[in-house]
Amino acid sequence: MLLTITTLFWGGNVTVGKLAVGHVSPMVMNSMRWGIAFVVISAFAMPQFRRDWPVIRKNWPLLFAYGAVGFAAFNAFLYSGLRFTSAINGAIDQAAIPFLIFVLNFLFFRVRASAAQLVGFALTLAGVAVTVSHGELSRLLGLEINFGDFLVLMAVLCYSLYTVNLRYKPQLDWRAMAMACFFGAFLASLPMLAGEFALGEAMLPHDLIGFGVIVFISLFPSLASQIMFIRGVELIGPNRAGLFINLIPVFGTVLAVVILGESPEGFHAVAFALAIGGIALAEWGKPKEA
Repeated sequence: MLLTITTLFWGGNVTVGKLAVGHVSPMVMNSMRWGIAFVVISAFAMPQFRRDWPVIRKNWPLLFAYGAVGFAAFNAFLYSGLRFTSAINGAIDQAAIPFLIFVLNFLFFRVRASAAQLVGFALTLAGVAVTVSHGELSRLLGLEINFGDFLVLMAVLCYSLYTVNLRYKPQLDWRAMAMACFFGAFLASLPMLAGEFALGEAMLPHDLIGFGVIVFISLFPSLASQIMFIRGVELIGPNRAGLFINLIPVFGTVLAVVILGESPEGFHAVAFALAIGGIALAEWGKPKEA
């Protein structure tokens, strides 16, 4: 239940990011999100942060990179991309995360995959290709890809890089690590925010929707989801917990239809089936771990 709610909130991050268009700008939203999450977690994580400070200080560049790439850059690309593409597209595009994690793990660490995983990843990649080409694969040959989908795929790359490098994570209390990464994400978001103001594109929240978006993304996809995900992993183990990540495109698509009123098209159904089927096959066929 905890992991299902977690991925529901993460899927909601896509829907709310699309809802925010015209009510608060992407970099304002990104910066406020991590600033509020840092302040809230500081209220109850300070004892653990002080206790783990020697480890945090020693590993500060790595923890900053986690926050800058996995949190700040991921959401900056995602929220920017949602200005130009649909929330359904943004949700399905994120199905490429497992595929990119496999590719990066192989390139950086020579981690190999089974035959079933390779087929599954190929299906998932085909689903994403259908999405970004809007069902017209010939557009890929002419590089006519929706700019918004390109930005979302850059977000996917950021989160994949963050994930494969978690193997270097230092031994920290989860509250201390979250607090350090949230602060790193906030610091990394400030130059992006300054650039948005310099371009005259910054928009502070000015209505109930804008303020509601900020509150939701700060407390639920950021803070609550992190807490519930860690507890869920403790209860059922990382292997089973990892399967729940695949619910993000499912929830993101459903919420886009229900809340935003977006209309799914035929190519969405094909892309969704390919992406989710590919992920399921890859999970089923992954090598047994000792």
